[in-house]
Amino acid sequence: MTPRTHLVQALREARARTDELFAMVRADSFYDRPIPERHRPIFYLGHLEAFDWNQLAQGALGFAPFRASFDRLFAFGIDPPVGQLPDDKASDWPSVNEVITYNQQIRRTLDDVLDRAPEPMLHVAVEHRLMHAETFAYLLHHAPPDRKSVPPTTPHLSGPAPLHAMIEIPAGTATLGSHSRNGAFGWDNEFNAHTVSVPSFAISKHKVTNGQYLEFVQDGAAPPPFWTKRGERWHWRAMGGDIPLPLDWPVYVTWMQALNYAQWAGMALPTETQFHRAAYGTPNGEERSYPWGEDPPDERRGNFDFRHWDPIPVATTPQGDSAFGVSQLVGNGWEWTSTVFRPFPGFQPFPFYPGYSAPFFDGAHYVLKGASPRTAARLLRRSFRNWFRPRYPYVYA
Repeated sequence: MTPRTHLVQALREARARTDELFAMVRADSFYDRPIPERHRPIFYLGHLEAFDWNQLAQGALGFAPFRASFDRLFAFGIDPPVGQLPDDKASDWPSVNEVITYNQQIRRTLDDVLDRAPEPMLHVAVEHRLMHAETFAYLLHHAPPDRKSVPPTTPHLSGPAPLHAMIEIPAGTATLGSHSRNGAFGWDNEFNAHTVSVPSFAISKHKVTNGQYLEFVQDGAAPPPFWTKRGERWHWRAMGGDIPLPLDWPVYVTWMQALNYAQWAGMALPTETQFHRAAYGTPNGEERSYPWGEDPPDERRGNFDFRHWDPIPVATTPQGDSAFGVSQLVGNGWEWTSTVFRPFPGFQPFPFYPGYSAPFFDGAHYVLKGASPRTAARLLRRSFRNWFRPRYPYVYA
């Protein structure tokens, strides 16, 4: 299979992934707003095909607008500060059937010309869609159970009680970013690769759990976004509905809550550089592609690539540990860092997508590393960077 054929197949598989998600939205729920600051589901239904048309057909191949009003309406998402709410009305949006027809027509037209699309643009189309598969998953996660159709899920796992030991990471170097713009694909913020010296530090073997964070809440802190209280018992908002709080699952919090917890515990959030050293470094100074080594990601290594809707216990995937013995640095929840999202030395925006990263170099977003249960395997590469606002309460982090 040629690289182009592989990319076309990856795009079809990514389409199937997002189609499954849209099929979970009840017919009368596309105009709800499960997350107050974000678009309604009807936007996302049209956005993915509009993006592919605008980038691949118009941008790369010089096609005319497909349906200009829809091409514009569905072109861009929003990233408002928490509490800054959109003012659109449900009546401002077209019908579901109109959007589905638009999508179908775009796919048929695009499929005839994908063999002419530049390979970097095909990478963009695939990864953009897979990133939205995660975004739309957490949007659905915050929708009430009666507003979505959740497929059968595996029983909630239990595991061995985590031993929250600190692991010493010796001083060394960490390589951030990707080495070649002409080699494997990377987004513009992943370049250029550069090596940084990292002083010694200690990091917890396991992610912070709900059980640990419960002590912080009992000491007066606000509960995390995924928690609700019924009487005297805490529950966790699982994709299929509330369940008793799993104490051995990682806690999902905002950056601000993570910072406050770390300070309460007498510690600190890791920097992006420290994360790299703990995750990909080795005692002999070499660096790995993944925390566990060079083998491709699979379910033995962690909770990622859409295998679960919810977290799993923090001590259940030891085969994914890093060379230093740190667990689940990839999968089961993104890791907040203390690093503000900024360009690497030599940053150049994509000429075909200049607005991907640059608008977010505003000092108001922080880097996340690792992955969540709903992060695609192709996004687990060492150089990939995620970012969100510090008070954003919806992401799996």
